Amino acid sequence: MKKRALVLGCTGQDGSYMCELLLKKNYTVYGLLRKSATGNTKNIDSLIENKKIFNKKFFLIRGDMLDIHSIESAINGARPDEVYNFADQDNVTWSTDIPSYSISVTAVSVINIFERLKNRKNKIKFFQPLSSNIFAWDEKNKQNEKSVLAPSSIYALSKSTVYLAAKMYNRIYNLHICGAIFFNHESPRRRLDYVSQKIVYNACEIYLGRRKYIELGDINIKIDWGYAKDYVEAAWKITQQKKPDFFAIGSGKSYTVEYFCRKVFNYLKLDYKKHLRINKKFLRKGKNSDLRSDVSKAKKTFGYNPKTNLDSLIKIMVDDCLKKIS
Repeated sequence: MKKRALVLGCTGQDGSYMCELLLKKNYTVYGLLRKSATGNTKNIDSLIENKKIFNKKFFLIRGDMLDIHSIESAINGARPDEVYNFADQDNVTWSTDIPSYSISVTAVSVINIFERLKNRKNKIKFFQPLSSNIFAWDEKNKQNEKSVLAPSSIYALSKSTVYLAAKMYNRIYNLHICGAIFFNHESPRRRLDYVSQKIVYNACEIYLGRRKYIELGDINIKIDWGYAKDYVEAAWKITQQKKPDFFAIGSGKSYTVEYFCRKVFNYLKLDYKKHLRINKKFLRKGKNSDLRSDVSKAKKTFGYNPKTNLDSLIKIMVDDCLKKIS
């Protein structure tokens, strides 16, 4: 029997890739489009414009994470076997400036969904992504599912709350809430306020002669970078497991922002040192961490093996950016 899935946050990087993946796997897919959305559907426009897919295999439902009644209505309408929640407020600056809003969207709204799921007769598999920022910095050890929680932002605190809540609801109410602790994962669909996309976009602008410099903050921060498509594939595999569980998903390697910057500029045959300017206004408060994933559990359980290394990721992002802005 054909499976049905509901994707919350379907217009974002991960949500849009998940919609595409599920359609390739012959699911009927419902995407939640925020009621207050301003029409930014660029990541799923190819699905909307495909007459063979839209309103036949792929449907959009209006709703809002802060309106539990609209979410419950979306679930009732889609009748999904699986729900993938990629809707959250992931801007760290916003989470600092408007903490109550960030907590409401990223934590409280999700717990409200858990409350509704516990009363349903049919068990729905619910996938919940988390962030590696829930972990404490450890310069000696990689982070995995057993690492100490020590969130350093309101966003990370919200994700930690959902993590603990998911485990509680599974234990007490026998729900099937699974998830991934995602380390940084990039793609051409990343927003420009992420450092990876900022570097790629500005480097391409410099390559095209439209600007001379790029301004960055701390270029010594180490990041575990991967490709969003690989991580979305892992999310699907996690959801197919018989028992609900959480898995660390990353590349297992970390590189400095300077290294990423150099590789991007090298790909464009440019010398990054001639174009890089350090600006203190981009420095984050608090101690910067070196988070590296230990993905041994995912490898052992479902054969997790990301296909895309950092060089390939950079090529994908730069080529796409040049195509869009040239």
